[in-house]
Amino acid sequence: MKSIFQRETRMKSKAKTIGSTDPTQPGTAVEESERLLKSTHEQEIRNRAYEIYLQRRAGSGFEVEDWLQAEREVTTQSSN
Repeated sequence: MKSIFQRETRMKSKAKTIGSTDPTQPGTAVEESERLLKSTHEQEIRNRAYEIYLQRRAGSGFEVEDWLQAEREVTTQSSN
């Protein structure tokens, strides 16, 4: 059985990691922000690729081309 001291030390260590602002630590606000930006960017690409698909009258076989075109368009728009 672990001593109270060992449990308290482990809990303090976890609390430091969770509350950390060090961008190299997992679960930080910086990491979360980057993950959300990537997720939003990917969703924009997905939506644009679907629009391109519909413009082609929902013809299959061009999924990769649609995605790459959407990626170029969204990336160009976000850099302007």
